[in-house]
This record gives sequence, C-alpha cells and structure tokens, in this order.
Amino acid sequence: MEKILIPKERRAGETRVAATPETVKRLIKDGFDLTIEAGAGEDSYLSDAAYEEAGAKVVSDASSAWSEADVVLKVSPLSSAEVEALKPEAIVIGLLDPYREPEMVRKLASGRITSLAMELVPRITRAQSMDALSSQANIAGYKAVLLGASRLTRYFPLLMTAAGTIPPARVVIMGAGVAGLQAVATAKRLGAVVEVSDIREEVKEQVESLGGRFIDLPFEESGEGTGGYAKEMTEDFLRRQREILTEHVGAADVVITTAQVPGKQAPRLLTLDMVNAMRPGAVVVDLAAEQGGNCELSRAGEEVVHDGVLILGPVNLAASMSHDASMVYARNVLALLQGMMKDETIQIDLEDEVVAGSLLTHAGEIAHAPTAEKLQGEQP
Repeated sequence: MEKILIPKERRAGETRVAATPETVKRLIKDGFDLTIEAGAGEDSYLSDAAYEEAGAKVVSDASSAWSEADVVLKVSPLSSAEVEALKPEAIVIGLLDPYREPEMVRKLASGRITSLAMELVPRITRAQSMDALSSQANIAGYKAVLLGASRLTRYFPLLMTAAGTIPPARVVIMGAGVAGLQAVATAKRLGAVVEVSDIREEVKEQVESLGGRFIDLPFEESGEGTGGYAKEMTEDFLRRQREILTEHVGAADVVITTAQVPGKQAPRLLTLDMVNAMRPGAVVVDLAAEQGGNCELSRAGEEVVHDGVLILGPVNLAASMSHDASMVYARNVLALLQGMMKDETIQIDLEDEVVAGSLLTHAGEIAHAPTAEKLQGEQP
C-alpha cells in the first residue's frame, strides 16, 4: 500500500491545502494510506477531525512521514528542508513554479525525486479535470473584480434613483484567458459596462457571449500560442495595441490586467502614459504583478497611488478564497493521480501525454525541456 503525505503549507500567505476530506476518502478507496499533518487544512476551514473521519491518519509531527512517503501532495513549492526530507524515488505533485524556483528544481533532480508540476499539465481535453492553472485563475478573475469594486468610489451598476441617475462603471479587462473571462462575467453580474482586449481574435465570440465588448486590434499576426496560452508578441504589435487601448483605458473606472506568458516576464500592457490618461479615483488590478506586472507602475503585493489612480498588485489571489480554492485544486490533483494509477500503484508512464507534459524531474534529470534549458543558462 503506497503512502501519501499531505503536509501543512508553510510558505507565507499560502492558505490552501492539496487534499480535502472529500478527496481523501476517494484516495483511501483507491488503496492509498493517507497521512495528514495536523493543521494542514485549518486555513481552508477543514478540521483535523474531518480528515480523521474521512479515514486519514493525522500526525502533529510529520518528520518521519516525509521520509516514509511514497507520494507528497503540495500546493506551493518545496523548501530545501522539505526536499531533503524526501526519500529517493518519491513522487511530489504540486504547483512547483519551476521557472522561479531553480534551486528547488536542481535539488529535486539531484535527489532523484520524481516531481510533477500542476501548472505544466497540458491543456488538452482529456486533462481538463486536472487543470489547476484554470481552476485557480478562475478564482483570481472573480476576486480581482471584487477587489476593484470594493476600492472604487462609485457604484458598478446603473442606478435610477429619486436623486437622479447614476451611470454604470466602465471596466476594461486586458486578457481573455480563464481569469479574464471570469472577470468579464463577474463585472457584468455587478452591472458594469465591460470592454475586453486580447491579442487572440478567436476569443472575441467568448467575450461577447458573456456580455463584454471586444476591443478590435490590428490582427496582422496571431496571438495564439501553444497549449491554450497567448504567445509573446512583437514590440511593434504591443505599441499599436497600447495606442488603441489608451482611449478606452482613459474612460475606464476599473482596469484589470491578466496577461501572462509562461516562463517569461509579463507583457507590459499598461504604460505610464496610459495610467496618466486615467481619471483620478480609477482602480487598476494587476493579476500579473508577480511576473513583473502588466502595468508599468504595479508592485507585487503592494498598493501604488499615482496621480489619484490606485494600482493594486495582489499576489496569490486564489489563496484569499482558500476553501473553494482548496476544493477545486484537490480535485485537480486527485484526477492527475487517478490517471497515473495502474494495478493499484502509481506509475510514471512516459508515453502518457499528460504525465510527460507535467513531469518536471525524474530519474535524476530535469525532464521538462524548457525548464532544463532555462536552468542551464543560469548555472550558478
């Protein structure tokens, strides 16, 4: 019987957990031995008693459980101490952030740890139930609108009152991926007028189906990248995009930016000149702040006020809705694990498209080619 450990997350600000009582029950039914570190689910309002009732063993000291675990389920990347606590050939699954955690990746490889990064799960039909990036981005897009609305000094909806008519707020959303589309839907539910820009013309129909207005851009080149992501565009295209967007941004009450390119600095969509065109009291919510920011003035984890415009750079926004974020993330992890099971054991099938795409380290090597290439160019 293979042993699975779900440790308590210790990274600052991380409130999620990689398994819930619901997924624990299903893993035990599949034949696994589950150990939960005490307090692992407390920030998601999941009690130790609920895990015990589901059939897991709850331990206050997980040090021996780390060295005995065949599989460790995580949310955030591992610390050096956590990597060193693993036995060789153990399997780790989590949001491992390989591009920004080079030392962890090297330690996992040198320790002969097999690791699968949930953010590398290929965006194919068969893997939709495993797509943690989408499940967490969905939450971030929803919460970004609530942040913008809560800090705006105006109503979102049109109001016709005895004191006169209050026009609806105008919201511009940059990027129509999962987070952007959820932001469109949420802002529309709150009654705002929503405009959306994206470098992929093919998302126009999705935007309009949610009630948003698509801002037409010069589409001489396609912005469609691989794996369902937008690709990095040329500076000439971005310059022309900024010229078109400046007028729309200048009339906006809230601007939400969501554009990110895996492994690269976030594209600069909102320049200083564009922010200068915005009215005092307007709010910017930059969901790409951790990747360098879509807005020139944003700072990760900080609030910046520039000529009356409030610029928010929230980090790990999904963790601010820890209960539901943990619930969907745990289901993503469960789906990946169940897809790897053969003869009641977890097997690393390199011929499986999902496993091969998600594999970060294996058999002493960095298995994910883009990460290996990036780290080779950053040799200490």
